[in-house]
Amino acid sequence: MASFRTRVLALCFAFVVVGSAACGSEGPPAPVAPKVAASAAEVGGMDALIRAAQQEGVLTATALLRHWANYGGLIDGFEEKYGIKVTVDNPDGGSQDEIDDVKRYRGQERAPDVLQLGNSFAASAAEEGLLTPYRVAAYGQIAANQKDPQARWYNSYGGYVSIGCDAARVKVCPDSFADLLKPEYKGLVAMNGASPNTAGSAFAAVYAAALANGGSFDDIKPGIDFFGRLAGVGNYNTGSPVPESIVKGETSISISWDFLNLQHVDALRGQGVDWRVSIPFDGSFSLYYAQAINEDAPHPAAARLWEEYLASTEGQNLRLVGFARPVRMEAMAKDGTLDKNLAAMLPTVEGGPPSFPTPTQLKEARKVVKENWDKTVPPKPVPPKPAPPK
Repeated sequence: MASFRTRVLALCFAFVVVGSAACGSEGPPAPVAPKVAASAAEVGGMDALIRAAQQEGVLTATALLRHWANYGGLIDGFEEKYGIKVTVDNPDGGSQDEIDDVKRYRGQERAPDVLQLGNSFAASAAEEGLLTPYRVAAYGQIAANQKDPQARWYNSYGGYVSIGCDAARVKVCPDSFADLLKPEYKGLVAMNGASPNTAGSAFAAVYAAALANGGSFDDIKPGIDFFGRLAGVGNYNTGSPVPESIVKGETSISISWDFLNLQHVDALRGQGVDWRVSIPFDGSFSLYYAQAINEDAPHPAAARLWEEYLASTEGQNLRLVGFARPVRMEAMAKDGTLDKNLAAMLPTVEGGPPSFPTPTQLKEARKVVKENWDKTVPPKPVPPKPAPPK
């Protein structure tokens, strides 16, 4: 009869032959906590991530407006699909406000789990160590120039800087930045975003104006100077071009993302507004918005699941409902998952595929804007100088 030791060795040999992890060979890595997971696979797969997120039950976001790139539809879809409540703090905030909130509420339950940031702001937040690396399942379908190599942020959607105009109040609508300086537009030209120092939309508008005035991705200063001239001739309106002010005739011309301006066409038609949208031929500029996870997210599983949802085919097609261009649009068109009817509603742009500034160019542009904007473009209209005494 074989000894006990012989039988054990024979059994181990059999396990090794069939590929078993028995007798000291290593098996698959153990799942890690969502807080440190760099992918759903590290949590144990999507099902495990979903269970962990549902146990948390809450996702805290910031600076998300429901009409902006169809965040309303995305929030509703996420809540219905997973049963997780989405709370949005400071919905009117800009990219810098989001970064400030991460720092202000660090360690608190109300800290934002996830962020959506203009590219330059995302790069800045990553450099400060505020974002955690996480690769969504569709990470490979996001172009290299639309994501951080370390996966601390990746773009989700974007659009083109456009000019919206109420043709019911403005006789001839402008279709270029040069047009905006004409005297008939006095006091009418507003810009989405309070300042390019705090809002990605305003930053993009300044970049577009730079391209229209002899600047480049390496030189944003002509864009700042353009808005200085716009203010100097009295055409720049510091009001916010929201629907309420458009209906009142307070901001009849709006420099904004095309996905925001296009929403006004149908939404305001019944309120006496004939909204026309054009992409300025002298300053065609496109940029995308990044998604990121707070390094210290209070609900790390829900944060990761949210990013998976936004990058999924369902989430990307929902962007089209709000006229935003999904970052995976080209890949989805190739594999047949893109909603062609919704994609056909987007305006065509002459000149072929857009080019984008590099992270280094964006960083330098932000620095130039920070140093020059406030001293070139007054934050409030400058009152007229009193007439000299006679």
